[in-house]
Amino acid sequence: MRVITSDVLVIGAGLAGERAAIACAKEELDVILLSLVPPRRSHSSAAQGGMQAALGNSVKGKGDNPTVHWLDTVKGSDWGADQEVARIFADNAPIAMREMAHYGVPWNRVEGGPREVYIKGKKTTIVEDHKKEGLITARDFGGTAKWRTCYTADGTGHTVLYTMDNMVVQLGIPVHDRMEALQLIHADGRCYGAVVRSLRDGELITYLSKSTVIATGGYGRIYGESTNAIINEGTGSWLALQTGVVPLANMEAVQFHPTGIVPTDILVTEGCRGDGGLLLDVDGYRFMPDYEPEKQELASRDVVSRRMKEHMLKGKGVQSPYGEHLWLDLRHLGEQHLKTKLREVYDICMYFIGVNPITELIPVRPTQHYSMGGIRANKDGHAYNLEGLFALGEVACWDMHGFNRLGGNSLAETVVAGMVVGNKIAEYTKKATLTADVTLAEEFANKEVAKIERMLNAAQGENVYKLRDEIAELLVKHVHIFRTEEGLTKGAEGLLDVVKRTQNIKVRSQAKGMNPELASALRIEGMAKQAYLIAKGALDRTESRGAHSREDYPERNDEKWLNRTLARWPDVTGAPDFTYEPVGILDLPPGDRGYGGGKMINMKETIEEYNHKVAQEQAQHGRLETSEPIGEKLPKELWKEEFKEAQ
Repeated sequence: MRVITSDVLVIGAGLAGERAAIACAKEELDVILLSLVPPRRSHSSAAQGGMQAALGNSVKGKGDNPTVHWLDTVKGSDWGADQEVARIFADNAPIAMREMAHYGVPWNRVEGGPREVYIKGKKTTIVEDHKKEGLITARDFGGTAKWRTCYTADGTGHTVLYTMDNMVVQLGIPVHDRMEALQLIHADGRCYGAVVRSLRDGELITYLSKSTVIATGGYGRIYGESTNAIINEGTGSWLALQTGVVPLANMEAVQFHPTGIVPTDILVTEGCRGDGGLLLDVDGYRFMPDYEPEKQELASRDVVSRRMKEHMLKGKGVQSPYGEHLWLDLRHLGEQHLKTKLREVYDICMYFIGVNPITELIPVRPTQHYSMGGIRANKDGHAYNLEGLFALGEVACWDMHGFNRLGGNSLAETVVAGMVVGNKIAEYTKKATLTADVTLAEEFANKEVAKIERMLNAAQGENVYKLRDEIAELLVKHVHIFRTEEGLTKGAEGLLDVVKRTQNIKVRSQAKGMNPELASALRIEGMAKQAYLIAKGALDRTESRGAHSREDYPERNDEKWLNRTLARWPDVTGAPDFTYEPVGILDLPPGDRGYGGGKMINMKETIEEYNHKVAQEQAQHGRLETSEPIGEKLPKELWKEEFKEAQ
């Protein structure tokens, strides 16, 4: 069995993985990137709308600063975020955007003088400052006080990923693509690398490294109806869950994007609404101002999705052979705007559903889009309980998103976390030693060999595709936008049954290499177990917070649930362990987000009492020591002064 060694092994070659690899390579560390697909085919390239950073160059971003961005992020998270991590993110986002420009990203720029825009559905003339001409501009996005979403038309993910991949090539970082990590090699609280399968010929290879990094994106395809790429099946988070010691956090926090097109569920960017797009019902009536008079179509994603579903439940949806939907109206933006700043949206509508958005309404519905939960990591990106393992990007619960992510914050997180956490990985790796324990590596590899042989040689067993469909059906039916105890109980029970059946898979196709059925069979246990964690976590959390909306518990309950769910699966055939930790040190006291409505049950303890227990309790749950004390990057009550200055 081949053994390959490196200083740093990065699993996942999208934006987060590549940016972390660049940070390590710049420190002259030996880095290897693993990827299911060629890097430029990573799901990062599908991101359309933009990246949030408080540059304040546009006239509608005047007065913006990282503190205002931080405030929006914490409020958007419904106070579920780690406020220090949100601060690290907001402070570093402007640096990362300018760095991307230096690397070659062709950001849209400020053009001085008057221009017409749509604000809250009305055509308005704004005048851009000539002194700002040529600087990175911004568009409006949901849940923000200022326009701060940096963009390249509506192909931001594409341009940034191609630019990043150029840097990888320039630095000579080797990329091993069409490779899938099956299991982490670990012992005695330390990660040593991974067992990897070649999707070309089925060869199993062990990679040993000083540091192992997971940056594989989300798990959206577990839902079936998702804006995610078909490769986003939770492979990275499954690597962590298999260890039995690394927890997955907040798995019940699942975001639904308001505008997945029908019937394909491909995303059309929030930039559509940021640029003035309107949501209409079956009667052609614009309904969002009735629900959210202040933010309207640009409330946060969890709120808009909920309002859309609520409106459809009132009988105002459009019936179609592909299910109920609403309309997105972009016609008033005009042909030039749609073929330039929203050109990808135009192409998607024309080529995938045969709708011309210049003259026709676009059928849309809320669709699973993003996973706020993932591998629990401290502010350095170091995974809980397993030294030498790091996670960043969507696969990680870092945790700047809490229970709802603002649009543009995730794409920005990939490069910001890639920069910040990447530097921490390099710092750790320089001090670490390579332990090339070939015997341990072979022990883990032999487990995978036995599993593959068992699936290929089974006389009979479950069909992996049918199990995958059952998982999706249970989630869509019972663990969707609105949740109830009855539905979640049925969903959890059904998913637990699927988990048990994944132990008896029969693979019909006998090819060991290019065999999609075998690849799916190797992932299905992880998909089923993660789906169960979503349902069970949602069932146990008896409140509504952000994207987690319980009809039977409509209040946000800060007295009981101002915490983060942690789930481990220590025994393969047993049940998972659920525990809870504080969300992190609080600087902004829990309060009303300013949109979305709903009632709150306030916490009884003081902020000081809450903060006093954070470090100890998180350490008890497996948080490894950070390079500096927690709370160090969270300036106490700076927001009070800086927010006033931004007004």
